[in-house]
Amino acid sequence: MLSQSHQKSLIALLLSFLATLLTACDPTMLEGTALETPQVVQSVLSDPKTFNAILSQESPNVFGLTYEGLVDENPITGEIEPELAESWEISDNQQEITFTLREGLKWSDGEPLTADDVVFTYNDLILNPDIPNNIRDSLRIGETGEFPTIEKIDDLQVKFTVPEPFAPLLQAAGNAPIMPKHALEASVEETDSEGTPAFLSKWGVDAPPEEIIVNGRYKLANYATSERVTFQKNPYYWKTDEDGNQLPYIDRVIWQIVENQDTALMQFRSRNLDSISVSPEYFSLLKREEEERNFTIHNGGPQYGTTFIGFNLNTGSRNGEPLVEPYKSRWFNNLNFRKAIAHGINRQQMINNIHRGLGKPQNSPISVQSPFYNENVSSYEYDLDKAEELLFSEGFEYNDNGNLVDEEGNRVRFTLITNAGNQTREAMAAQISQDLDKLGITVDLNPMQFNVLVDRLSNSLDWECHLLGFTGGNEPHFGISLWRVDGNLHTFNQAPRSEEDSLEGREIRDWEEEIERLYIEAGRELDEERRKELYGEAQEIVQDKLPYIYLVNPLSLAAVRDHIEGVEYSALGGAFWNIEELQLSAE
Repeated sequence: MLSQSHQKSLIALLLSFLATLLTACDPTMLEGTALETPQVVQSVLSDPKTFNAILSQESPNVFGLTYEGLVDENPITGEIEPELAESWEISDNQQEITFTLREGLKWSDGEPLTADDVVFTYNDLILNPDIPNNIRDSLRIGETGEFPTIEKIDDLQVKFTVPEPFAPLLQAAGNAPIMPKHALEASVEETDSEGTPAFLSKWGVDAPPEEIIVNGRYKLANYATSERVTFQKNPYYWKTDEDGNQLPYIDRVIWQIVENQDTALMQFRSRNLDSISVSPEYFSLLKREEEERNFTIHNGGPQYGTTFIGFNLNTGSRNGEPLVEPYKSRWFNNLNFRKAIAHGINRQQMINNIHRGLGKPQNSPISVQSPFYNENVSSYEYDLDKAEELLFSEGFEYNDNGNLVDEEGNRVRFTLITNAGNQTREAMAAQISQDLDKLGITVDLNPMQFNVLVDRLSNSLDWECHLLGFTGGNEPHFGISLWRVDGNLHTFNQAPRSEEDSLEGREIRDWEEEIERLYIEAGRELDEERRKELYGEAQEIVQDKLPYIYLVNPLSLAAVRDHIEGVEYSALGGAFWNIEELQLSAE
């Protein structure tokens, strides 16, 4: 019998051998060591779903490289900084903001970028009701959900006007990726027989790279399905260094599509990747190899964003068929049932085993690093006795086989979906299944491709329970799409996307409306302390009513090759948020 230390050594040796074998069998991996063109090689878990920034619903995506907005948030300081806009002016009544664009901006095809593109992006794309997108909800203001008006002043100036003071106005108005009017206007105006804009199929992953016009640091050069995405330096990018040299310094970025985290680890250890997100199970191994293999593990503290499970609370029916089996819907909509599930999940074991101690329990929809995070929000400790007490109080009991059944004798069993390929989430789902089995509950796991998962949550609404994550940031308002009752990301009780997909019998609870009200009020409140109180109250309601059961907040860890100079790692921006300023040295 091998000792534990010998077992670990054997595993490490096997990983090294497999990494060498993998490289030898795949000549495309040699791109990672090519010296002729300055480049960075990274990995992603899955193929991109679209090259249309407005239609994107996934993270990570390519658009951080290919597009910029008017402003951006510095992930180190949290300050809002100029991007395409060189300056802005906010009126005394906080209801108008005027952006002034930089002179000489150009698209990647050499065409000028002007105020017309900004107005087109907002009025014709983001605020177009026929174009579903996740940006629009963040621009809805007040109870009526009124949108700002956006108008051109001249070629370099655009004015946003809102109906009432709006605290996140600067970020909300400036964050969206600006899109090229000359390349996309025709696709908005062209519709099919049902009135659907051609834009909805514009710049899919099958689009020729040369057709995709961008304003960011890089443009798409090539996409090979299930293999790689290649980006090349945008020759018309606006930013230069102090000596007038055009940025970025690095000519090319390659995303290898590696659908398995173990394989990505092998490729990084064999020097075919320049960076890798460090999952907890690999931390100890990689930490020992930092000096020998010339890389640094960066720790950005707690990750932004959230991971949770959520039940489908939608009581609606479509064409006479309920979205959720009625007796299961009764379970899911029973608050004590949800609280029992929360008490039945051993989050500390999740931290110890899956995250190797590198994390803490998560109790809020707002990122723990945000200044609006409520540190005193209630938590659900692992307590099987409490879980059983809650279940029994609602008429659940055990049958002769030890299975939990409801008052009608229905066995408590449901399907948990998550995105395939994310081994950490799959492991969390597996533990949840094991934990709830101790309560006599059967959880059937169904990992699926991300685009299939999104379709279930957004369109068919055919699901029972999901394990998912949402990205986060310092400003809670940008999560409002989760909490508006008709929001694009209100997944636990999703409104239909169109009249054709209408539902009968969808119910909206008082607490859903109260969370929405608090987010709206916090958006119009200019006093930061009062905003924190409002978001704090919203967090308490979320934890009390449990539309989502929050799980674990891990550390943000990434390993980056030492020959990449200028890395300023942060949990919000990662290692490459300032990629245009990074340079490569000889290893």
